[in-house]
Amino acid sequence: MKKCVLIFSILISTCFSGFAQMEKPEEPVGFDRNRVFIGSSLNLGLSNRFFNVGLNPTIGYSLNNWVDVGVAMNFNYYSQSASVFNSFKYKNFNYGGGAFLRVWPVSFLHLQIQPEYNWISSTRTDPISGQTTKLQLQAPSMLAGIGYGTREIGRQLSYLTIMIDLNQAVNSPYRDGIAGDPQPIFRGGFGFYLNSKRK
Repeated sequence: MKKCVLIFSILISTCFSGFAQMEKPEEPVGFDRNRVFIGSSLNLGLSNRFFNVGLNPTIGYSLNNWVDVGVAMNFNYYSQSASVFNSFKYKNFNYGGGAFLRVWPVSFLHLQIQPEYNWISSTRTDPISGQTTKLQLQAPSMLAGIGYGTREIGRQLSYLTIMIDLNQAVNSPYRDGIAGDPQPIFRGGFGFYLNSKRK
């Protein structure tokens, strides 16, 4: 039995030393322009009495083969219909910006977190009287989610992500204005790297 354990241990250590000696692809040292990407995504949110559509330009940097960081802007329009719980209709436009962290644990799957700050121009209408009130609001958001995509550093990337707002801000453009429940946000985007490699 002791001989089997010894032989097994030698085989395992030989395998690990072989893996350690395998050549690894060179990681860039310092800033590499080929790892800078620009792009945009279109987001869409749908639920009962709620509609959201927006554009999200981004600029980012691939730190390595599995982590992207960057900044993003957002321009969103959302509306909410009157209901038995709330007699007002809402139409809102918001803009804002923030940072994002996107982790690719496997080549086709990513996790994303994106803190944002939003400025909101809101119009509230009473459908019975027709009276309209305009409001100027602000709200932070903390979007988090999971997505599917393709990414080839130095060439291009594309993705589809579903996220929700983890923050509890009442005026968040990603939450139901009546109950405050988070609304699912779908973002489909693409990007390309500066100095993209030619085939």
